[in-house]
Amino acid sequence: MSSSLFLQRFGRTKSLTKRSTKKYLEEALYRRLLKDGGSDVSVRQNLNQFLKSKKKAYKWEVDHTLKVLRSRKRYASALKLSETMAERGMNKTITDQAVHLDLISKTRGITAAESYFINLPEQSKNHFTYGPLLNHYCKHQMTEKAESMFQKMKELNLTLTSLHYNSILTLYEKSQQPEKIPQIILEMKSTEVKPDVLTYNIWMRAVSAMNDISGVERVINEMSRDENVSPDWTTYSNLASIYIDSNLIKKAENALKELEKINSHKNLSAFQHLITLYGKTRNLLEVYRVWRSLKLAFPKTANISYLNMITVLVKLNDLPGAEKLFREWVSGCSNYDIRIVNVLIGGYLKENLFEKGEELKEVSRRRGGKPNSKTWELFLNYYLEKGEIGKAVECVENAISTGEKWGPAVTVVGKIMGHFEGIKDVDGAEGFVRVLEKVDGGGGGGVEVLEGLIRCYAAAGRTSAVVRRRVKMENVELSDEGKSLLEKISVA
Repeated sequence: MSSSLFLQRFGRTKSLTKRSTKKYLEEALYRRLLKDGGSDVSVRQNLNQFLKSKKKAYKWEVDHTLKVLRSRKRYASALKLSETMAERGMNKTITDQAVHLDLISKTRGITAAESYFINLPEQSKNHFTYGPLLNHYCKHQMTEKAESMFQKMKELNLTLTSLHYNSILTLYEKSQQPEKIPQIILEMKSTEVKPDVLTYNIWMRAVSAMNDISGVERVINEMSRDENVSPDWTTYSNLASIYIDSNLIKKAENALKELEKINSHKNLSAFQHLITLYGKTRNLLEVYRVWRSLKLAFPKTANISYLNMITVLVKLNDLPGAEKLFREWVSGCSNYDIRIVNVLIGGYLKENLFEKGEELKEVSRRRGGKPNSKTWELFLNYYLEKGEIGKAVECVENAISTGEKWGPAVTVVGKIMGHFEGIKDVDGAEGFVRVLEKVDGGGGGGVEVLEGLIRCYAAAGRTSAVVRRRVKMENVELSDEGKSLLEKISVA
């Protein structure tokens, strides 16, 4: 057997020192692709360079690189690598085909993934390749297809694992059918499929969704007796959240203590959940204590951590603490994150500290923190609450002008149009409709806006030759009242 065939069949060698630099890359493939920071653009560029070079890579390298790219959500590059290496004669095992199918579903959609699956050799259609397709159906709540495929897998006597069952459990959780989950758990027990920690976590949340706190505790007790499963930090995060929602604060804090014990590897997400959940218990001392622990574990504290912490402090009405942390963040940040600014602006406006909010917006603009749609939405809601409709309309226009996919909520539109109707200001209402026409996708805002405009004309005793045409152009179905008023205000 040739050495290259041996490597393809039996996996990695521990050393790269003996590889021929004429034929093979001088460095590990995944390092080559990620050497410029691992952004989507740089990975694609480095991959194209590698493929054009005609240099070879061992199969184990390709497999490991695919794993790394998938973990970083560089699915398109991973698929291109997988396809190109197959075209160059690198044989795919059934697990490779399963990975390839998963990549297709993530980059080209379910139809392409189904086509790939159908065209696989029959001997490749086992639990490995059924799995990604089932997972995709469940993730996108394609219930009928998911249930049909799962049933077929059972009829074919394929080896089912907790991975497959977890996909179905996730489907029922996402589609708000928690009552179906206990039955699936019973099926797992009857077929001796061992649950994993995700199984227990989903089960626990499902029982909670059915308002059965004692049932949640039975699930936790069963997990503690399962020698094959250890709870993870999300287990206790979920449990604490469930107790908080049930106002069982002492039990919630005990769960959070367990979460801290289990977070020995200093997981950033775990720290952030601790801060958020202690915030929900309104325990400010614990919030600050965990924050100090987070900063010790992560001296170069990320924007997302400051965003989370300042959000919690604002919710707890600790504006001085939020301001202090904001100043600390500004003094050391390399990327001026408008999301953090927005949180503090929201805190100021909530406390009627308008001047501070306005000042922060302008200071941030000078620092490069350009207001986004959320910034303007915060001021919009403030002005609406104060009855300053003209300024509210300006905020709507400013939010739309950011170019983001944003539009005012139906309740906001209703309040503004109601104001113009109340003061019989047709010109103001027409001006607002023109602003709404700039929303991505065009149109005048739909039935709510047009009915508001019709009511405004009627209240002012004015007629229009164009409103009927607008209704027809936008193809909206007016209410009976709207139709009646439209007849009254319309002129030929």
